[in-house]
Amino acid sequence: MELFYTTREHIDIDAGRIVIDSDEFHHLARVLRKQKGELILVTDGNGIRCEARISEVGKSSLEAEILDHRLVGEPKTGVTVALSMLKNPQRFEWFLEKSTELGVSSIIPMITARTLAQPSKERVQGRLKRWKTIVLSAARQSKRCYLPALSEPLTFAQVSALQGYDLKLIPYEASEEAPKVECAGKKTLFMIGGEGGFTDIEVEKAKTAGFCEISLGRTILRAETAGIFAVALVRTRLLGEERSEWF
Repeated sequence: MELFYTTREHIDIDAGRIVIDSDEFHHLARVLRKQKGELILVTDGNGIRCEARISEVGKSSLEAEILDHRLVGEPKTGVTVALSMLKNPQRFEWFLEKSTELGVSSIIPMITARTLAQPSKERVQGRLKRWKTIVLSAARQSKRCYLPALSEPLTFAQVSALQGYDLKLIPYEASEEAPKVECAGKKTLFMIGGEGGFTDIEVEKAKTAGFCEISLGRTILRAETAGIFAVALVRTRLLGEERSEWF
């Protein structure tokens, strides 16, 4: 069964009832043409997972009867990627989709010294809405019960000052430091530069703020590829340790 999302307030465990509206309702009822009596999986994106049977399909929402539910444990390992906003928005969107499939915990659009795309506040809000739709679609496809957090754009300085991470890493093309880091059970923050990478000054400021520089190999990767590499690196380490949290 496919997995669908609704807000926590639309899941009433005691009453055994779920309501789905907005874009998810459109996808479920208008695109997939789900009918009364069909079974679906529903989550609030924060760990609740319900098996339900559609009981009513309205014009703008549907209701479903909860048949079974459980709370999926939150992964102990977290990976956040702060990626510079890119000149080509489709490349950033590709990163959103693939990193969500791979299990990224949080995504931060970032503005650095060499960031070429710096949209107005109005355009940012429009992009955030589209980005959230892309993340939701990717999470649905990969059946994630925890949606990645997607923040508003932050500056390089704001990202550098973020706290609460066990590891803070900055991949840098001039680095010769292999990524020999243990990510399992830790909260890791990767900071990825955009077109042209980071300036030397930014790298030094990041180090002062507690970031460690690492190399992602001798070949130069596009920014979105580097972001995907970072998430895949953590996932690979977990698979190597036979941890079940990312399966």
